[in-house]
Amino acid sequence: MTLEQLRIFLAVAEHLHFTRAAETLYITQPAVSAAIQSLETEYSVKLFHRVGRKVEITEAGKLLYLEAQKILEQVAIAERNLRELNNLQQGELRLGASLTIGNYWLPDKISQFQQEYSGIRVNCTLANAEEIAEGTASGRFDLGLVSGEVKSTLREVLLQTVVGRDRLQIVVGQSHPWFHRPVIQVKDLLTTPWVLREAGSGAQQVFEQALQSWGVERSQLNVMLVLSSSEMVKAVVERGSGAAAIPELMVHKELQLRTLRAVQVFAGADAKTRLEIVQPILQLKHAQRFQTQTMMVFEQILQQQMVVVDSLSTCFEI
Repeated sequence: MTLEQLRIFLAVAEHLHFTRAAETLYITQPAVSAAIQSLETEYSVKLFHRVGRKVEITEAGKLLYLEAQKILEQVAIAERNLRELNNLQQGELRLGASLTIGNYWLPDKISQFQQEYSGIRVNCTLANAEEIAEGTASGRFDLGLVSGEVKSTLREVLLQTVVGRDRLQIVVGQSHPWFHRPVIQVKDLLTTPWVLREAGSGAQQVFEQALQSWGVERSQLNVMLVLSSSEMVKAVVERGSGAAAIPELMVHKELQLRTLRAVQVFAGADAKTRLEIVQPILQLKHAQRFQTQTMMVFEQILQQQMVVVDSLSTCFEI
């Protein structure tokens, strides 16, 4: 059994069509048929049923499909590692990032990395924090970057390192009564409609934790909308009468232009104890998977940035 035979087999299994598999692999259709026939003859099994023009995968084919995927994934990892031995002149870094981090915090880190290692291809996928954590645990990403908490079921699998911090700002638009009253008390949070992120959002998790620490349950809020994107939340709040908790990273411009205003929350009527919501930015990596040289170099860039953050600011975390 050769790697080339496995690649051909996988192509046929995915397309269920010999000609399309051949086109995908840039080889002839007879070469595809010969490779499949060779495997079937060698192991005395049928991998595919040919029913007229249709191709159906057999039980033996399904078993080989799972194993072939694992084998070729390991081969790809070996190839990546060997390329990296050449002074990081070639290779790939697979990143997953939650939406706000990927759009606002991560780009300059990637830019710095690529200035030093231009031969390394960086692939970055954006999704909510829960999806990124699950993708890092499954091996889809080398490193994940999220805010908020990681699900308890993944904590033993994933190593977590704080590499930055971002403050959540409670913001309102110009038509909201709080726009001209930027100081409120905790009890006032119950008097306005809210626009929230979905449950899988790291920012939403942190906001709900902050509310609990202030003695407020999410169920007590007047929730007007639940949206899957912080950009959507920001746009709705700018144009409407609701309030939202949005990462500071993404509202700098709007605060400067005064299309949004940040509201300060204080505990009690004395207005002396200011309440802040600061969320850590977490780097996630699998606790047992092989750590490539590329990953280690990128981690160093993130840790250098964290040292700068710690030396320049004092953060009050929930």
